[in-house]
Amino acid sequence: MKRSLLRVALLCSLLPAPAAWAVTPDVLATLDAYAKRQADVGHALWQQPELGYLETASSALLQQELREAGFQVKAGVAGMPTAFVASYGTRGKGPVIALLAEMDALPGMAQAAEPVRSAIAGQDAGQACGHNLFGAASVGAARAIAQWLDATGRDGEVRLYGTPAEEGGSGKVYMTKAGLFDDVDVVLHWHPSADNSAAQGTTLANISGKFRFSGIAAHAAIAPERGRSALDGVEAFNYMANLMREHVPDRTRIHYVISNGGAAPNVVPDAAEAYYYVRHTDPAVVRDVIARLRKAAEGAAMGTGTTVSFEQTGGVFSLLPNDTLGQVMQAALQQVGGVHYDAAEQRFAQQLQQTLEKKPSLETAEQLQPYRADLAGSASTDVGDVSWNVPTAGLSTATWVPGTPAHSWQAVAASGMSIGDKGALNAAKVMALAAVQLLQSPETVRKAREEFDMRRGSGFQYLPLLERDTPPLDYRRATRD
Repeated sequence: MKRSLLRVALLCSLLPAPAAWAVTPDVLATLDAYAKRQADVGHALWQQPELGYLETASSALLQQELREAGFQVKAGVAGMPTAFVASYGTRGKGPVIALLAEMDALPGMAQAAEPVRSAIAGQDAGQACGHNLFGAASVGAARAIAQWLDATGRDGEVRLYGTPAEEGGSGKVYMTKAGLFDDVDVVLHWHPSADNSAAQGTTLANISGKFRFSGIAAHAAIAPERGRSALDGVEAFNYMANLMREHVPDRTRIHYVISNGGAAPNVVPDAAEAYYYVRHTDPAVVRDVIARLRKAAEGAAMGTGTTVSFEQTGGVFSLLPNDTLGQVMQAALQQVGGVHYDAAEQRFAQQLQQTLEKKPSLETAEQLQPYRADLAGSASTDVGDVSWNVPTAGLSTATWVPGTPAHSWQAVAASGMSIGDKGALNAAKVMALAAVQLLQSPETVRKAREEFDMRRGSGFQYLPLLERDTPPLDYRRATRD
């Protein structure tokens, strides 16, 4: 995975400057005409948030929007009932440009579209990462690209990949392993955020999984000596994991929750579970740390008279950046610009910011962040595996009030109202413009591939961090039950 940054920089310096490209009015007009419907789709996913691999209604709605626009849709791909691939254009002729569409929500994040903490009665999940906007905007962009292909008669194909369970389920990895990206030339994606940026960079590789301890149940007061507490196993394991933090490479992240700690204090728990994530920029470090954790879990089981098993639920590579495509996204973002709040949105944002630790200027939503090709991110995404198999680039737009962190109730709130809608529309416009430029420039597509090959290095072989053959379709259901 060694990269020759000097050669990449030289290659990129030879590319024509994309800033001179003309706006494509027909594409922007198509998206403006679809804006109301795109917002409705995003709101529908927000109002019925569905967890990973359980996005039945969300996936069906996105597929419906694409079928109505003439896309051919193949559903239930790669062993995932909610995954799909929708295609439009001249198959086998011209570049294949793929867009990614996420849709899953997060557990425990129910929140009304209000600038104060306001849980929704009877609802657990919420769109705390804005995937309702992600899915809706990617569909909007795909429809606009398809209409442009029709209007111009150009050869080329646009594909929309409906990708479930990004939040810990690694849905895109199964699609990658199934070869669904093998004939794709370029992948474009985006993500909700609190600012506007086409910066390219890396993320953290990640392995996640569940450590399940089994013991012997007994009455905790009458016969505690007859019990062997699975919860003791979990707690001993967590203690050892926390001691490990001093002895792992810099930038390693280890986090966990006790997803099952027993049902009643007066019963010695015979089953308990800890759900872990391990992250680092280097996949080899992630593999090593998770192996050490598995040994610690075995030691904890031995010390508490219990047994333990491990089920890997996810595993993703770090992102492989592509500056060639990043420059295309940056040029498109400059054409589209940032998000402008009306008076009501200003009031909403000002009130919501009172709940945030950081309160940057609301003008941040209007501004574009400086472009860079070496951003070091701290999140993880299953887009990483896609990016090591196909030249890939992404962007973020200001769908959240400036200062809002991802995976927060404040992100849920903005994702369900007009601030989120405006940012999502901008994202759709940027992706559509970038895709249209690539469809018209085979030379840029070729340069992106050359950079991709340089960054991967000669002899690269893709060995997924995800060491399981079938998706854990119940990983969210088991956590919440």
